[in-house]
Amino acid sequence: MRRREFITLLGGAAAWPLAARAQQPTMPVIGFLNGGTPELFAPYVDAFLLGLNEAGFVKDGNCAIAYRWARGRYDELPSLAAELVNLRVAVIAASGRTAVMAAKAATSTTPIIFLMGGDPVRLGLVSGFHKPGGNASGITVLTLVLDLQRLRLLRDALASSASIAVLFNPNFPRAEVRMREVQEAARKMVQDLSITPAGNEGEIDQAFAKFDRRRPDALLVVSDPLFNARRDQIVALAARHAVPAIYDRRDFAVAGGLMSYGTNLSELYRQQGAYTGLVLKGSEPADLPVLQLTKFELVINLKTAKVLGVKISDNVLSVADEVIE
Repeated sequence: MRRREFITLLGGAAAWPLAARAQQPTMPVIGFLNGGTPELFAPYVDAFLLGLNEAGFVKDGNCAIAYRWARGRYDELPSLAAELVNLRVAVIAASGRTAVMAAKAATSTTPIIFLMGGDPVRLGLVSGFHKPGGNASGITVLTLVLDLQRLRLLRDALASSASIAVLFNPNFPRAEVRMREVQEAARKMVQDLSITPAGNEGEIDQAFAKFDRRRPDALLVVSDPLFNARRDQIVALAARHAVPAIYDRRDFAVAGGLMSYGTNLSELYRQQGAYTGLVLKGSEPADLPVLQLTKFELVINLKTAKVLGVKISDNVLSVADEVIE
């Protein structure tokens, strides 16, 4: 063998490992899209990672995650979703209706696993619950049903709850539509229902100041990332103005709120992580049924009830999942 041929052969042999490495599959990247903040959602990110682990995927082990947080600036979600699409992520895990709609508008091909409130069929995200038929599937909670159940609990828990105020964030997309739906559905349930907007910290203070002038018997604080971030402020104002209130998350009741009724968010994010793992394994969202949560938890803080001077009915106490005494 001539020397020139030998060198060429050696060069080709040296290139084989490089070529083999180049052909190996790259680590899949998950796009995580959320309208909140990483600080507030840290426990739920942990739950999402747990679901991924159960599906056989470990962050920075055999998958990577590109986080995109809007930090309450919902108008930035479309551009954040577009960033994830441009990164060619393997799947987008979008949480919250606004983030989900932004992801869906950004791509019709990248798989989307959503976690949101509302009817995904009505919103045009999927063709049906059992056979979504497109690039999206996930977990949903019917928010109107939950809002009405919270109103029923307030009415049934308190002897006097003819007048109920509803605190909502008008800056949240479709908030006005949601409030009209609540008012329409609650007409036969609540004698006097007043809707009170609050879109920032100062407006939350102003809303409670109004309650001093037109005192409601009880208050429903609707689920919203802003209110979650301002939890301590809202709970303190409800105590200062002696307004019995119900919230959507257990941590409000633990922080001193009277009652909470809602989903176990950690469990929802765990399920979203597990569904995301199925996509990484090769499942198509079109074939993954949309999951609907059927279990909710009622938490009652009897210490707060005593401070407020209200008595919770025995019927409602008997169905509580947790009583703080």
